[in-house]
Parts: sequence; C-alpha cells; structure tokens
Amino acid sequence: TQGSTLGFMVSVENEGDTEVEADLSINPMGCPFEWFDWATETLTIPAGGSRSLPLQITPDVNAAAGKYEFEVQATGSCRKPGQETSQFVVQVMDLASETYVSGTGTVQIEKNMKSMDSGIKSKKDVSFSGVVEDMVKNEYLVVGAKGKNPNFWEKDKVDNYTAVTSNLIGTESFKSSAVFGGVGAKVIETYSVEQMEDKVQNFALHQTGSLKKTAEYETKANFTSDYYVINARQSIPGQQSLKEFEVYQGSFEIKRRIVFRDQTKPSTAPCQEGDCPGISMPKKPAPCQKGDCHDVYIPRKLAPKRVVSPCQSISCHSFTDSLNGFGK
Repeated sequence: TQGSTLGFMVSVENEGDTEVEADLSINPMGCPFEWFDWATETLTIPAGGSRSLPLQITPDVNAAAGKYEFEVQATGSCRKPGQETSQFVVQVMDLASETYVSGTGTVQIEKNMKSMDSGIKSKKDVSFSGVVEDMVKNEYLVVGAKGKNPNFWEKDKVDNYTAVTSNLIGTESFKSSAVFGGVGAKVIETYSVEQMEDKVQNFALHQTGSLKKTAEYETKANFTSDYYVINARQSIPGQQSLKEFEVYQGSFEIKRRIVFRDQTKPSTAPCQEGDCPGISMPKKPAPCQKGDCHDVYIPRKLAPKRVVSPCQSISCHSFTDSLNGFGK
C-alpha cells in the first residue's frame, strides 16, 4: 500500500574460479529513485559462491495504484553481467488520517471512523493541557487489501508528556465485527496520565489477503497515571471467546501483545444447528397422510398414475382394477 515498505532479497552468484567484487545497481524503470533504500552496492563473492543483499522499496503516500517494475543489474571484472527484473503492485488507501502534535498548551482530538463494508469501527477521544515532545495518532484503511497488507492499522506514539493544568485523558476503542468477516474483537483503552515518558502502540487487522481473519494489538508504555485501563475481548458465537481486563494505577512500564484469530469455517447449512438464536427457521413440510392433502397441489410426476389395461380377458381386467385401487 502507499507509504508501506516492501522487502526484496537480491542474490548474486559468482560462476567464476576466482573471487569477484560485484557492483550492483538499480534500474528503477517506472519507479522513482527515492522509493529504493539504495541505488548502488558492492558485494564480495567467493569463487563459485553467492551473496545476498536486502532491498527495501517504499512507495510514497501519493503513489498511483498499479503495477510497477524495476531491474537489478550486477557487473564484475572479467565476468558476464547479469540482470533480473521484478515487479510489485501498489494498492491505494481508502482512508488515511494522520495527526502529529508537539508543543505546550491545550489539545482536544476526536476521531470516529466507520467502514460499513468491512464492519470496522475506530474511535478516539483524547485531550490534555500540558507539554508534549511528540504525539502521533494515525489510522489507515484499505477495504480490499491483498497479500500481507492489513485492511486497517493504527500507529500511536507519545514522547515525554507532562501535565501542566490537566492530565493526558483519553478513551480509544476499536471493533472488528465477525458478522462482516472480521475477527469479532474489541479493544478499549481509557486513561488519565500525569506523565508519560514514552508510548508506542500498533494495531493491525487483516480481513482479506494472505493473513485474513487475524488482528494484533501491541503496546509498550512508561507512565505515571491516575488510571490506565485495557479492556480486550473477542467473541465468535458458538466457537471461542476471550476477555482480558487490566487496571494500572501508579508508575509502570508495561508491554502488552494480544493476537486475535478466527480460524473457524462457516457451516454449509447455517442456522441448522441452533446457532441462530431468535431466528425462526421454516420447518420441513411433512408428507401428506391419507386424507390430509385436500386442495394441495401434487406435481404430476409425484401423482399416482392410473394403469391402462391392455387386457382382453375378464380376469386380467380384474387385476388391473385392483392395481388402480391400490394406487388411490
């Protein structure tokens, strides 16, 4: 996605009988040079051996959606040059909200994001009156994310907050509804912090792509608080549930990580095993009993057929009449 880093591994093989200094260079083709973390590098490769070097590509936040190609070239003294072309696809974000604060004074931040297509809800209500060196509150949404890209992720950071006239007070929540293909998880943080030395928090939700039905909440914080509460839960009806509730009052350094997964497979016949409380399911119609099918249409292929007698004799006609009487 735009602004996300994609990693490649560049491997170069020396087919010669002596060691070689291989010079690597990037041909960006349709990509801007600044997307690549290096443009040229040198590798010392022993005879008959190979060496690898990581390459990171970060499309900027305004990159156009589509397929991109680039080429890596390798040359060396008395060696046949080599090159390889690779490609990647950039997905655009459906939503990006980035907030950065640094300074002294009073701040009020309110964010409320809902995606009806994916059942994702994120809400933040943060205020303070004090001094903060750095504060970051970022949210991103990609409804149809592919590969290892999350559908929704948050990046929160606080460095050196000190209250002057009021604490750093906030309520932040996130919900992923199982009904809309999510993991059935909800995380709520509430806090009133006098001083926060540092805090780094990340949340990522995968509803599609190769990591679908997975969410991860991770936070690391060092603070002095009146209270700091983490309330996390997951509920998948008839399958699994999780509840975690933590309260911190005082001076602490905490590290928390919770991974939510939903690996259950949908039933081929939903609501047939009592898993839909409150929903009335039609009963299977009972077959007609003798005399209880008045005015009920019976398909012709199910209706009894009258046997036409091919007989010429009286005894044969009597047998056919009995057979027709049995079918009534």
